Amino acid sequence: MDFRFTAQEEQFRGEVRAFLEQEWAPFAEEAEAEREGLIHHQRFAEQLAAKGWLTMAWPREYGGMGAGYIQQTIFREEVAYFRAPDGGQGPRMVGPMLILHGNQEQKARFLPAIARAQQFWCQGYSEPGAGSDLASLQCRATRDGDDYVLNGQKTWTSNAHKADWIHVIARTDPEAPKHRGISYFLVDMKTPGVSFRPIVNMAGGAGFAETFFEDVRVPARNLVGEENRGWYVATTTLDFERSAINYPAEGRRTLDELLAYVSTQPQAKAGPAVRTALAELSIEVDVARWLAYRVAFMQASGQVPNYEASMAKVFGTEMQQRLANTAINLLGLHGQLRRGTSWTPVRGYLEFKYQWQVAPTIFAGTSEIQRNIIANRGLGLPRGN
Repeated sequence: MDFRFTAQEEQFRGEVRAFLEQEWAPFAEEAEAEREGLIHHQRFAEQLAAKGWLTMAWPREYGGMGAGYIQQTIFREEVAYFRAPDGGQGPRMVGPMLILHGNQEQKARFLPAIARAQQFWCQGYSEPGAGSDLASLQCRATRDGDDYVLNGQKTWTSNAHKADWIHVIARTDPEAPKHRGISYFLVDMKTPGVSFRPIVNMAGGAGFAETFFEDVRVPARNLVGEENRGWYVATTTLDFERSAINYPAEGRRTLDELLAYVSTQPQAKAGPAVRTALAELSIEVDVARWLAYRVAFMQASGQVPNYEASMAKVFGTEMQQRLANTAINLLGLHGQLRRGTSWTPVRGYLEFKYQWQVAPTIFAGTSEIQRNIIANRGLGLPRGN
């Protein structure tokens, strides 16, 4: 497979990079400026929407540019390198899912608002007892006239504190086999009975939350697809989450920052062990990038990636863990300092990354799940008993 970009594609990359250099500032990385950071993210999303980049791969009739997979991959790669927001789950997951599975009324209600960056979404999938085995979920939705009544709990809800809407899967037939009897709903976060509680992670952030539904009335028109067939809608949505180009892109940014820091430290710069470790990491970042490109080029040629996406995800996230571990050790004791002091190297980002980087190997399908997919679907190995 020849991963070469055309002159037009490279020109587009340069345009995106120039825009990010001018318009995106690292201000929003500061956790202590949460309220202002949210405003900053919203303004940036509106700028992307104005340029048509927020939903560039959507069909034109739904507010997109009809761009191909390669152009979209280039855009996401550059955005990830600059650690800028890409608009969240609305443009990336909910919109494409509605284009495939939503009815005309749902498309008219939600797609224009998502394309204009006027609606922010979060996801209600995982539960305390249903993570990797997602089909074991117990959140219930019971039909009552023109509504469904939703009761249950979700966990690891990313950015629940920002979201206007949440896309939720819930059990509508408790007697059916676990992959059946599940339905897919769109729920307004302001609906009475919806509440959330932040989960503070070990890095000090509170981007995740537990979300609770207590007798939440959801209009039946907010059911996506058929009742009891929501599992198949959900798996489509998960496919949009696994392109994996963000991992090598952000990894390259981290490696560039680490190299710049090490170059100012004579004792580290002179060590052959340090140079070898950095060279190996550079190779790993490149391997992760090629695996992600493979997924994009397969999609562009009309193929449907499966285990290939799992390979890109598991290698990319574990590469990021190895990068963070090497970085924190190279920084020495100063690497433990959080942002906010003059002694903190690389603005404290590597200390944060070291703690945070466990999470990506878990969300969107754990490394164990990804390896099962690779073994079963890629290598043809039998399933274990």
